[in-house]
Amino acid sequence: MEVLQVLHMNKGDGETSYAKNSTVQSKIISITKPAMEEAIGILWGNVPHDHETIGIADLGCSSGPNSLAVISEIMDIIYAKCRNLGRPSPEFRVSLNDLPGNDFNSIFESLPDFFKKLEKDKGVGFGLCFVSCVAGSFYNRLFPSKSLHFVHSSSSLHWLSQVPPSLQSNTCKVLNKGKIYISKSSPECVLDAYSVQFQKDFSVFLKSRAQEMVPGGHMVLSFMGRRTTDPTTEESCHQLELLANALMSMVSEGLVEEEKVDSFNIPYYAPCPEELKLEIQKQGSFVVDRLEAFEIDWDGGFEDMNCPLGAASRGQRVAKTIRAVVESMVEYHFGKNIMDDLFRRYADLVEDHLYKKGTKYINLVLSIIRKS
Repeated sequence: MEVLQVLHMNKGDGETSYAKNSTVQSKIISITKPAMEEAIGILWGNVPHDHETIGIADLGCSSGPNSLAVISEIMDIIYAKCRNLGRPSPEFRVSLNDLPGNDFNSIFESLPDFFKKLEKDKGVGFGLCFVSCVAGSFYNRLFPSKSLHFVHSSSSLHWLSQVPPSLQSNTCKVLNKGKIYISKSSPECVLDAYSVQFQKDFSVFLKSRAQEMVPGGHMVLSFMGRRTTDPTTEESCHQLELLANALMSMVSEGLVEEEKVDSFNIPYYAPCPEELKLEIQKQGSFVVDRLEAFEIDWDGGFEDMNCPLGAASRGQRVAKTIRAVVESMVEYHFGKNIMDDLFRRYADLVEDHLYKKGTKYINLVLSIIRKS
């Protein structure tokens, strides 16, 4: 499976779309706001008073309401800093990045309303905003040298550039039988393969951004992770363990070939803080300003019962959230026909699990500064 070509969030605004099922991601963005405010405060204090433009990038922007909401939040923070310091608002060069399969058209369609709202809310004193979309992997260079002041990424860096090569070789030996990610029953070589792939990817990510950012520039990154060094902990992998169980229930009924499950591995990794700090230290271009872990409900703590989604069970809400994120990969490997049945089974398993245990996601928020 070529991640660059296959991975994308569900497009459009239908029942299973990412636009309608990204409450968890929105919650994570709101939790990240204090880190963004602190980072921009430090950054803006170091930017020359006569600086006319600022380069901002959102990596893994996806589509739907969260895409422009986070950019609006960043510009609001900068605008408030400028007013407090008595400085004019700069012009904003905003770059929205995601993989080529992303629903960029929906972003383009929402830009006129976005600009109208900016003009209405901020008035003539607000700097001009120029928005562009950049298709490509953030595990490569994306922008000119020293063109970015602030980089944001939310709910994206847990995706790997590829499935670890040793797990998708054509050898007859199945390394992670009946599983689609790390689990308690996974052999050590599977854990190591995922860890090594993350280390390689994160190192390339840091190297690429180091070339693109100005000295003193800030990055605020948030992604799924874990608090412990043990990658098999429930808080980092159990949501995918349940999806594997749903697939295996279909295998037991002859609806899915077992070989199909054995050959499917999710290009995902939930790191621990120690892994992040180690790679940042090894790469050498950034210094850690802030690193925190937060708990997030699997359904984002959804409370609006007046909304149709709010009337669904927790299991159904979680299943819709996960489906909106992973369906492109699952459908590519298993085919479209099983999707509805698979995620109905998954919803039931999640509902049972949350009733018994109530596991939460762990989200890591990392703020780092480009060394001078």
